[in-house]
Amino acid sequence: MDKTSYTNLAKMWELAEDRAFSHQSEDMNAVRRHAEESGSPQGSAQQAELLNLLVRIIGATSVIAVGTGSVVETLQLVKGLEGRGQLTAVDSSAQGIGLIRSLFTQLDDVTQTTLRAVNAPVEVFLPRLNAGTYQFIAVCGEAGNYAAAFEQAPRLLGEHGMIVFTDVMALEGSESNGGVLNPADRSDKAVAMRTMLDEVQSDERFISTFVPVGTGMLIAVKN
Repeated sequence: MDKTSYTNLAKMWELAEDRAFSHQSEDMNAVRRHAEESGSPQGSAQQAELLNLLVRIIGATSVIAVGTGSVVETLQLVKGLEGRGQLTAVDSSAQGIGLIRSLFTQLDDVTQTTLRAVNAPVEVFLPRLNAGTYQFIAVCGEAGNYAAAFEQAPRLLGEHGMIVFTDVMALEGSESNGGVLNPADRSDKAVAMRTMLDEVQSDERFISTFVPVGTGMLIAVKN
C-alpha cells in the first residue's frame, strides 16, 4: 500500500473510535468520567464495544475479566451478558478492584447477572477456578496478566471458548513509549506483548487473529 492508503486507514480508525465513543450510553460515559477522575485512564471505546459484541455472539454465560482497571470494558462485558450468568473480575491492584466493586454496587439493582470481584494476583486466583466452566475471558492491564491468563485458558475454557487480549500494542499507560510499534520500547508490557503475539498465534490449541481495533486486540478461540 502507498502512503495515501495508510493515511486513509488511520482516518478510518479515528472515525470508528469517534463513532463508538458517540454511541456510549450516559451511564457508560459516567463510568468513564469517574474512573478517569480517580486516576485510572480508560481505553478505546471501540475495543470495549467489540468485547460486548463477542460475548453476545458466542452466547457466553460465564465470563472472567482479568485486570479490571478498565471499568468501561468490564461494564461492556456485563451488558453483553444481558442479565444472564456470572462475571468474575480479578485484579491485584487496590485501585482497580476498588473501581470495579463500586461499579458492581451500582449494577446490583439493574442486572440479574451474578457479579464477583476478587482482589488477588491472576496467577494465584485463576488456578483455583473450576476447569471447563467458562466461555469467555477478557484480559487487560498489567503485563503479567496476559501470560498468566493464557496459561490457564486451555483448562478454564469450555469447547470453543474465547479469550481476548486488549491493548496488545501496549499503547496504554504511562510507561508506553510507542509500545510494540516502536522497537526501542523495552517497557515490561511492550516486551510481554511481542512474546504473547508469537505464543498465542503459534499455539495449535487455539485459532487466533490479531485485529487493529482500539489499541490492538488478539482474539483466540479454543479448538
